[in-house]
Amino acid sequence: METQKRSKMAWLWENMKGYRAIYFIGILGTIVYNVMQLTVPYFTQMIIDIFLTGDEAAANLVNKRDLFFQLIIAMVGLTFLRTLIVYLVCMDVEHVSQKVLYRIRTHLFDKIERQDMSFYNTYRTGDLMTRVTGDLDAVRHMIAWVLRSIVESFSLLLATTVYFFYMDWRLALAILAIAPFIMVVIVKFRNKVAPRHKELRAKLSLLNTAAQENISGNRVVKAFAREDYEIKKFDECSVEFSQTNKKTALTWISYFPYIETFANLMPIVLLVVGGLFIMNGQLTMGEYVAFSSLIWAVQNPMRMLGNIMNEFQRFSAASEKVMEIYYSEPKIVDKPEALDLPRRFSGKVEFKNVSFQYEDGNMPVLHNISFVANPGETIAIMGETGCGKTSLIQLIPRFYEPTEGEVLVDDINVNDMKLTQLRKNIGLATQDVLLYSDTIDGNIAYGDSSLTKEEVEKFAKYSAAAKFITKMPEGYDTIVGERGVGLSGGQKQRISLARALAVKPAILILDDTTSAVDMETEKQIQHSLNELDFPCTKIIIAQRISTTKFADKILIIQDGRISESGTHEELVAKKGYYHSLVQLQTGEEV
Repeated sequence: METQKRSKMAWLWENMKGYRAIYFIGILGTIVYNVMQLTVPYFTQMIIDIFLTGDEAAANLVNKRDLFFQLIIAMVGLTFLRTLIVYLVCMDVEHVSQKVLYRIRTHLFDKIERQDMSFYNTYRTGDLMTRVTGDLDAVRHMIAWVLRSIVESFSLLLATTVYFFYMDWRLALAILAIAPFIMVVIVKFRNKVAPRHKELRAKLSLLNTAAQENISGNRVVKAFAREDYEIKKFDECSVEFSQTNKKTALTWISYFPYIETFANLMPIVLLVVGGLFIMNGQLTMGEYVAFSSLIWAVQNPMRMLGNIMNEFQRFSAASEKVMEIYYSEPKIVDKPEALDLPRRFSGKVEFKNVSFQYEDGNMPVLHNISFVANPGETIAIMGETGCGKTSLIQLIPRFYEPTEGEVLVDDINVNDMKLTQLRKNIGLATQDVLLYSDTIDGNIAYGDSSLTKEEVEKFAKYSAAAKFITKMPEGYDTIVGERGVGLSGGQKQRISLARALAVKPAILILDDTTSAVDMETEKQIQHSLNELDFPCTKIIIAQRISTTKFADKILIIQDGRISESGTHEELVAKKGYYHSLVQLQTGEEV
């Protein structure tokens, strides 16, 4: 798997391309800033040893007054310079982190958008939302803070260690002898916290999924008065997340006392050993003050390593999930030798011995399906729920691919066509209508944003939607709301039909698109579909005889097979499933 071939840091470095030089400057600035922090203790040491202690201190204040003021001015100037550098460094790394975040998020969304239908059957919406939000924020934090903190801690520790050994190697060894014990604690902490962050990330995904599903399905919740149930279910997810979060935090807290204890031993060692050295004349007061003022530069990096390790494990858990999508590839793609067919298709559709089974399914959905829809014909498909009707039509735009057999459009296997060209020739309207939070005009013209207002209105008339649209507060400029809230099921279906017609497809696929409209409206739609001003092959899934009786051919699907095929009159005469359906819906003997 691609994710396994790349380490998380190699992946991060890959996405920093184009910003590496800028980021390196920021990192270099961090090192410079840390080295400069040694200047104040150094100058302080000189001031104490030359001007404040010793037999010649009073004379030096008179004779070396210029040096004294130079040291003070240098300390003030370097303080301001350090402040400026750290400000620029923070701006630099934040700039890079935001640019890289934008790059990864864009790439991730592109990957998600181009995935197959099977991908969306595998991943929950809440999980995907977590990957493009919380997980990516952990990646950004890695660039903006964690990496810089690592460099800052180690450069400060290294610079201070060198300076300590420069002043007095014996005292330096005494202080740093505690460091190995702190490192042992940090390594043990890392082994404990890594699985905690993976578990925490999984709980967050479940929490987001629960929230997303309930917000999307709020009408169902209210219809069944299940608010209390859903609140309880969400609360359970929230409790699990909180408990896992607490466990993760407690893992750090449980190790923190050990790190803090060892770190606080350093000033004690300095006091005892340094005091003895001063008494024995082996250390000046200025050197002692320099050691004392820089002891934090050894303590803090030690303390920070725990936090850094914690954040690094958070990044590791998050980036693993991001990389899983980042390197994923759709299975249904254009072949390298895919035919370039920029023309409008004639609309012929043919199934040759097609069988189909979902990847995660145990039983075939379709068995040996064969039929032909010639250009301009209307093919109606009927059958019981779950017989495979929707699966059949999803093979035409290559949402899925047949397990066996061929699906042909204009006598060409759809597998040999470019996906974009194939799908641009297909208009699709389903019973499960999704409308965007946009105007009615924007929803109808979704497939072709170049449509004029007059063209939008024309397609609305075709779908029998124009009448109710003109009665709305802003007409075609009315915002329909998220998922079409504010519209009836029949109104949403008619807008969806208008959207499918607006691309002037060579092949129009309707999946129970008029199930929520009244009989009179359905008649209007049927008439309009027969009077389209562009040639179009229609494949219609329906349950109403009134929708299917005028089709050129009717296919009856039972248990994934075509059990009956013919015109209305032919199927009635066969006295089979269709005949029974006609009798059931009309109440008449035929």
